[in-house]
Amino acid sequence: MSHAERYALTFPGTPGTQAPQDVVVVTRTDATGPGGHPVYEDESGIVRAEISDAGEVRILASGGHQSPHLPVHAHPLP
Repeated sequence: MSHAERYALTFPGTPGTQAPQDVVVVTRTDATGPGGHPVYEDESGIVRAEISDAGEVRILASGGHQSPHLPVHAHPLP
């Protein structure tokens, strides 16, 4: 199975509120993550994720003092 060039990552809203989910579009980079899968990042470079061909997502820290939330869903984009 080939990897998509872009994914929409959906993150939960703020716990305990009625906040909507956040959606971040990430694009494939030339990097490979610790699991050997492609690394994707958003335009700002802040959201970085390793995504397997099975759609499993591992959020990667892009700076110090981050505690990244796990996305609810990774949807491949055309």
